[in-house]
Amino acid sequence: MSDTKSPFIVEGKLADNERLKAQSRHLRGTIEQDLQDPLTGGFTADNFQLIRFHGMYQQDDRDIRAERTKQKLEPLHNVMLRARLPGGICNPEQWLAIDKFADEYTMYGSIRLTTRQTFQFHGVLKPNIKLMHQTLNSVGIDSIATAGDVNRNVLCTSNPIESEVHQQAYEWATKISEHLLPKTRAYAEIWLNGEKLETTDKEPILGDTYLPRKFKTTVVIPPQNDVDVHANDLNFVAIAENGKLVGFNVLVGGGLAMTHGDKTTFPRKADDFGFIPLEHTLAVAEAVVTTQRDWGNRVNRKNAKTKYTLERVGVDNFRAEVEKRAGVKFAESKPYEFTSRGDRIGWVEGIDGKFHLTLFIENGRILDYPGKTLKTGCREIAKIHQGDFRMTANQNLIVAGVPADQKDAIEALAREHGLIQPDVSKQRMDSMACVALPTCPLAMAEAERFLPGAVDQLDEVMAKHGLSEDSVIFRVTGCPNGCGRAMLAEVGLVGKGPGRYNLHLGGNREGTRIPRMFKENITEQEIMAILDELLGQWAGSREANESFGDFVVRTGVIAPVINSAQDFYD
Repeated sequence: MSDTKSPFIVEGKLADNERLKAQSRHLRGTIEQDLQDPLTGGFTADNFQLIRFHGMYQQDDRDIRAERTKQKLEPLHNVMLRARLPGGICNPEQWLAIDKFADEYTMYGSIRLTTRQTFQFHGVLKPNIKLMHQTLNSVGIDSIATAGDVNRNVLCTSNPIESEVHQQAYEWATKISEHLLPKTRAYAEIWLNGEKLETTDKEPILGDTYLPRKFKTTVVIPPQNDVDVHANDLNFVAIAENGKLVGFNVLVGGGLAMTHGDKTTFPRKADDFGFIPLEHTLAVAEAVVTTQRDWGNRVNRKNAKTKYTLERVGVDNFRAEVEKRAGVKFAESKPYEFTSRGDRIGWVEGIDGKFHLTLFIENGRILDYPGKTLKTGCREIAKIHQGDFRMTANQNLIVAGVPADQKDAIEALAREHGLIQPDVSKQRMDSMACVALPTCPLAMAEAERFLPGAVDQLDEVMAKHGLSEDSVIFRVTGCPNGCGRAMLAEVGLVGKGPGRYNLHLGGNREGTRIPRMFKENITEQEIMAILDELLGQWAGSREANESFGDFVVRTGVIAPVINSAQDFYD
């Protein structure tokens, strides 16, 4: 690392993850030996953590954990894989390969679209892990650096009408992703039977012990904030002139994770560093990452994210260091405005004359259900589709680049298989949850399985108050780590324990305000009673076009979060 004498280095005993990374031989560990061990279905010691850098988390089915313990069996270990798809784009051939593997080699048979604008396989047993990587590699997909202390899958606004600007922004998302990838050959050696070389890997950007903590990057095209910029460490806000991308406003230091009971942790909005022309994009991305690499907290992982580094060293100091390393001076930010975050469900025509069909996928779970054969429908569309698929950061799927003469055929397949349903409420479309139970080991409460029933109740409350044509941004996450982005919702639920949640209110529709906790550790029934009362007040006395989040702030139901480091817990 550079700048080791900087006053901004946190001194103290390093977190054990730092030892693990230093001793990993650039992320190799003894993963290959673990793969050959038939006595356990899981990974042991450091490898449990190291496989994350290869895009996997070890999990088990928590629904059957107790029963297996009674039978004196170890948990049913398996892995979840998260693919690397910058901008969430894949082609029909790739989709068919993803679909086939999910059918044949996963415990649940589903494809899970995520808030990180990619897909996950859940329930892959150890004998099939190498095959999974090789299958994806055969169609040009990998899972390098989609987890662990690295820059993860780079998001990009997925369904703008200005197709040319989107293409340019997507290309930059891909360039940023490639530029910030680990350089180690460990992934190819272990999973793709790559030639084993002497360990001469160099990591000029990430460093030999990689980053202090996970790092998330987005490219966003206003006026849509569908990637939730304030949930991410580094954001490039596209600035277009005359239909051409000319540069980016750079936002740094967003993040939503926190720890229950630890007030040194909190969600935080990103700071606007200023504008850069396109030619400086990669240099600035690298400079932000290396500054966080060198100044981030490697002693306390709970305070290791970029947002805490900015709070500790000061935004001006961090920005100045980025300018120094990149050899770039930030100009004043260009004006832009966010007006929405949701996906435009249905058909949208691009300026190139091609059409994009956004399909609402509740919770992002693509599976065949009785009367709603979503997975089969996507497969049948992939067989005839001539464009690409785009996974959105709101867990939906876009059939993109459809020529006019193919619209009817694709829409017919979507309707036949329940991918288009006329009775989906606006509220349901504006609701989202993370996976949580039964697979996520961090989950404290239900989220994905909780959401559909909760929205049923919320729809009833909305109808009761004459609000069926309205909605609130409603999100549920099973723990405080933030995967469901509840800390940018108008109504956010954060799992506290089985059947219990912290209720947060007061975010806004644009995703530029953190909500504040209104009630702690309450049940679903208590949540719905509170929302019934407040939604009734909103219906009766809101101002013109006033959103629910703005209403509860204006009327004093909840105080706005101005600076979360100072007032989030007030």
